[in-house]
Amino acid sequence: MNLHEYQSKELFRQYGLPVANFKVSSKATGIGKAAYELSPGPFIVKCQVHSGARGKAGGVLKVDTPAQAEAFAAKWLGKRLVTHQSGPHGKPVNRILIENAVECVRELYLSAAIDRSTAHLTVIASEQGGMSIEELAMVEPERILKVAIDELVGPQPYQGRELAYKLGLQGRQVNQFAKIFMGITKMFMENDLSLVEINPLAITRGGDLICLDAKINVDQYALFRHPELTELDDPSQEDPRIARAVASGFSYVPLEGNIGCLVNGAGLAMGTMDIIKNLGGNPANFLDVGGTATKERVMEAFKIILEDPNVKCIMVNIFGGIVRCDMIAEGIRGAVEEIKRDIPVVVRLEGNHAQLGENILNECGLNIVSARDLRQAASLAVKAAKDKD
Repeated sequence: MNLHEYQSKELFRQYGLPVANFKVSSKATGIGKAAYELSPGPFIVKCQVHSGARGKAGGVLKVDTPAQAEAFAAKWLGKRLVTHQSGPHGKPVNRILIENAVECVRELYLSAAIDRSTAHLTVIASEQGGMSIEELAMVEPERILKVAIDELVGPQPYQGRELAYKLGLQGRQVNQFAKIFMGITKMFMENDLSLVEINPLAITRGGDLICLDAKINVDQYALFRHPELTELDDPSQEDPRIARAVASGFSYVPLEGNIGCLVNGAGLAMGTMDIIKNLGGNPANFLDVGGTATKERVMEAFKIILEDPNVKCIMVNIFGGIVRCDMIAEGIRGAVEEIKRDIPVVVRLEGNHAQLGENILNECGLNIVSARDLRQAASLAVKAAKDKD
């Protein structure tokens, strides 16, 4: 689960991390009023969306007066901000953050995340902030510094000081950095986060450190332990199809192809997408309906897949271990009858009651084709999608 920047900065404040004075509002007049309260300017105004690269898309601006801040808010509130990370449809802008502009002389990068290769909480830092850490890792990997945290003893101030020296910090900046280092690691562990990122961590003209941006991702599987963080969720930032899938108990990720995929099991779903791609097709989604798929869940999955107007064919690949294939077949037939959309459906059933499920589909009189072999099913789906185009 992602937090907005203003929510992240509020959590930063709780852990003693330095941030600029800021306010947030869902109304343009509210931003104008906030600017007067934060005066004198200049100010930084930012669209609050779950996406990076806001500045390049015009979603971040430096303004000098409350009137300019209010005009920026009026321009964006209720609109969608499209960045290269948001997808072509963008994210809705429901709130604007305004804060006092900070004059800085240097920008650093600092984050905390789990290093999957070592299974340790790792602090990542660089003397070159303000740019994508992924790009920097490819171009100049030697500029990226890492510190692994021992879970038994936790983060130690000396680790923060050592990292500060490597970043070229001096004097009081070293202790300020160590405090921020301890703050983000403590925040990470106490709140079951999956990412804390400060980009940039700036050095002001006065020589102090300040967090100019804040990004926090929460481990969604640990949210049951943090009801206070659950309340910060903003479902408007997510694809409504994904929210419906989660509510129905299965995983759905939209892609850019035209062959809808309905599969039980994440590994089988990825294998199905691979073979479709290998045969010249393009999957429209990843959808794992789960090992205990029910008729109702299959019908809901069909409806979500068909909300994508680019889908020209649906391929169903079910292995009946726990689940019964005849029950899946009933769900497929019911979904096609209810939706009443003329779209070819290719189904491969294998395992528990597979033959019975195949008979149900063959006798239903709908635009459904059965296949017993995975490659055959994928080939039929690719052909059907091309024929529809």
